[in-house]
Amino acid sequence: MTSITSVELLHVDLPPPVPRSDAIQSFVTQETPFVRITCDDGSQGTGYTYTIGTGGSSVMALLRDHLAPRLVGRDPAHIEALWRDLMFSTHATTVGAITSLALAAIDTALWDWRCRRDGQPLWVAAGGAKKKIPVYTTEGGWLHLPTGKIVEETLAAQAAGFKGAKIKVGQPHVSQDVARLKAVREAVGDGFEIMVDANQCFTLSEALRRAPRYADLGIAWFEEPLPGDDIVGHARLAAASEVPIAVGESLYSVSQFAAYVQQGAASILQVDVARIGGITPWLKVAHMAETFNLAVCPHFLMELHVSLTAAAPSAAWVEYIPQLDAVADSRMAIEDGHAIAPDTPGLGIEWRWSEIQRRARAIHTIS
Repeated sequence: MTSITSVELLHVDLPPPVPRSDAIQSFVTQETPFVRITCDDGSQGTGYTYTIGTGGSSVMALLRDHLAPRLVGRDPAHIEALWRDLMFSTHATTVGAITSLALAAIDTALWDWRCRRDGQPLWVAAGGAKKKIPVYTTEGGWLHLPTGKIVEETLAAQAAGFKGAKIKVGQPHVSQDVARLKAVREAVGDGFEIMVDANQCFTLSEALRRAPRYADLGIAWFEEPLPGDDIVGHARLAAASEVPIAVGESLYSVSQFAAYVQQGAASILQVDVARIGGITPWLKVAHMAETFNLAVCPHFLMELHVSLTAAAPSAAWVEYIPQLDAVADSRMAIEDGHAIAPDTPGLGIEWRWSEIQRRARAIHTIS
């Protein structure tokens, strides 16, 4: 039996390469806790998680004080058992964002270890459904950008081969959102997909008011129109809206996704591998979506999600938001508007360890 002998924790901050803002917040920096496990045979696995500006030190504390010590001496091959043991060891803080983010850092490290041991890329080990997946960009659609700039960025994305683009909504009046979206639609034509994202800023009445205006422009989905815990509101909106409702980046457990599915509150599930607690629960949500004939279009973390969407039949899109370029030598390959899953064993990310260690705000080793 292989056993884990040490766990290294590093906290790195990665500022966004471009300003990012939506209707409720700005992306300040990607606080990025890394977990690297080392086993008695010298094998290793690396995982990570993230926040967009706050909470990274809390994730690190949970990893350092409670979760990482429980890994030492355990067999890394028992991923499901480890995930459940760690989750129940922190049961008083679940379901919650900090716990899920911490679990994800460990779970992705365990999957990286397993795939490296077996010489398999993650997308094959996790299911191997398809080699490539359509990709859309969010980088040119931030709320602070003027209409002309959004049109320019979306046209550039279309010329680069992207199949769609996401535009942030939540301007003070619906007419302002519509004017921006109409300008983009007229520029790119009807064959290019436009998604909209409200980042939970609307009341139910306002979302009901805006949804048909968005529908007139052929919008692909209406993302996070209401607060993430308003399942009843989302169900009422989904029943009334011609635009598909997308929800998931602010959900933190499989059971929360199940509640949305049971109430018909979303037709597109945007499960985030970090916020759900890792690859292990991500795959459960993806397969649940498949059984209910729903689409999975994950949030952010394209470097991980390219492999997970390739693993799952229910996955329909990858979101393009580059964030790891400063600490990774690998890049997500894109061909003819499709993201191509990497064939390298493990997560498919080639880490630049010298840069990670140089940028590290905190380093801990548990053995």
